[in-house]
Amino acid sequence: MNPSTALGRVLVDELVRSGVRDVVLCPGSRSAALALALHAGDARGDLRLHVRIDERSAGFLALGLAKGSHQPVVVVTTSGTAAANLYPAVLEASHARVPLIALTADRPSELRGTEANQTTDQVKLYGAAVRAYVEIAAPEVVPASSAAWRAAVARVVDAARTGGPVQLNVAFREPLVPSPEDVAAPLPDALAGRPVGAPWRAPAPETPLLPTVLPLGPRTVVVAGDDSGPAARILAQEADWPLLAEPSSGARNGTHPIATYRLLLGLPELADRIERVVVFGHPTLSRPISRLLSRDDVEVVAVGSAPYTDPGNRLAAAYPAVRVEGSDGLGWLEEWRRADAATLAALEELVLERAPLNPWQVARSVSRAVGPYGLLVVGSSNPVRDLDLMAVPYPVGERRMVMSNRGLAGIDGVVSTAIGAALARPRSAALAYLGDLTFLHDSNGLVIGPDEPRPDLTFVVASDDGGSIFSTLEQGDTPYAEAFERVFATPTRVDLGQLCAAMGVAHVVVESVDALDAVLADTAEGIWVVEARIGRADRREADLKIVAAARLH
Repeated sequence: MNPSTALGRVLVDELVRSGVRDVVLCPGSRSAALALALHAGDARGDLRLHVRIDERSAGFLALGLAKGSHQPVVVVTTSGTAAANLYPAVLEASHARVPLIALTADRPSELRGTEANQTTDQVKLYGAAVRAYVEIAAPEVVPASSAAWRAAVARVVDAARTGGPVQLNVAFREPLVPSPEDVAAPLPDALAGRPVGAPWRAPAPETPLLPTVLPLGPRTVVVAGDDSGPAARILAQEADWPLLAEPSSGARNGTHPIATYRLLLGLPELADRIERVVVFGHPTLSRPISRLLSRDDVEVVAVGSAPYTDPGNRLAAAYPAVRVEGSDGLGWLEEWRRADAATLAALEELVLERAPLNPWQVARSVSRAVGPYGLLVVGSSNPVRDLDLMAVPYPVGERRMVMSNRGLAGIDGVVSTAIGAALARPRSAALAYLGDLTFLHDSNGLVIGPDEPRPDLTFVVASDDGGSIFSTLEQGDTPYAEAFERVFATPTRVDLGQLCAAMGVAHVVVESVDALDAVLADTAEGIWVVEARIGRADRREADLKIVAAARLH
């Protein structure tokens, strides 16, 4: 058995032993030993292999698989620009703390600097974005023991489980494929792993967190950012504090979430009286929350592990876990509830009762369509913000996963992230809600080979031919009207139906709430794209009316 074949098989064997069950592979020559070992592992049922031709999409597919399963997922590339194309997904994984393992095949180290084909310096390619970098040099002979190779796998898997991406850079030298007699040959005994399929290094047991008791008294709100989990909801319920929860927080259910919180933060009679904020997760969705966390008259307390979201450098304390002893009473909470109910009623009257189809109606329909134990992946820009206002409250006992790439909040890779998340949760009815530019940006994610696993997933595309979020920001103001459409709105005039047809994906157009609800009520198999056609000419005016409605009520 040649050294490259031995190395590829040992790495795949140890990844499986370490608990990796999904691997995304991009084709390439230098990674051939890994590809053949992964194909064999997939055939045996040791792992599930996903092959993609676009490394950027592949990285986000792996990200979605990891977010949906809460387990490390590997993405494999060949050398050169292939490895560089993983960088966007690695950055998102870093800021969102997702266990993504970038396994980058490399040329032997002596070729660096020689301008050899597809050769660049891949050492620490992703810089400080990864939690660990591990390198395996190209072996010249099959070693007497696989200990060093297996220990390298153990290190990267352990580092990924702490929350974040890692890079395992592995060099291979020719021959890159096994000889005919070695194609089906087992690993030599000298390269075997631990007995009975055990990993080289047993995972460290989780240490229970001892919660710090937060004193009652200050007028407190709980802010639940992306991936907060249920701890934020539990604290808010125990203390009877208002819960300001983003859609992807995992905490927006039960009796304490304030649906219109970002509008209510513009009301001095409520916002100016906040004395303390307890922050969970990664809240980056709205400027009102960022301003609240930056105030010098508010005590900001973070819960969880570093790094913490601290845009104003006002963080006063941070604890791994917290609890309270008793309740602060319902008075403060009821003030927020009354304002929320009045604002939500005004908002619904303003946006839900009008035609033609608008983005807030789409957001409400999508929110209602997510059933118990369902999955919803939301794109950045306006869709996640519209959902933030229009999401229906879910009962505590009915779990749903609402996911968004909020690490860096980019529009790239969302199609692939959604497909990965749906593949990780095959028993969940899966929806994705995104804008047309976000959909187009990662349309390569729909290029899936005939032998690859496919989820049941419906994409709802809020299609307004452009980037309407800029209408709501400074760029949408009158002085920039002449340049706005070309350099910010960026219409494309792409026919989504023809694009989907080229990809072999079912496509349907809806232009009313009833039509959208009817399509979402159907249980569709495979991947579908529902194009909800909306306008954006009055987006800025409508947003201003929504803010004004909150102030009036």
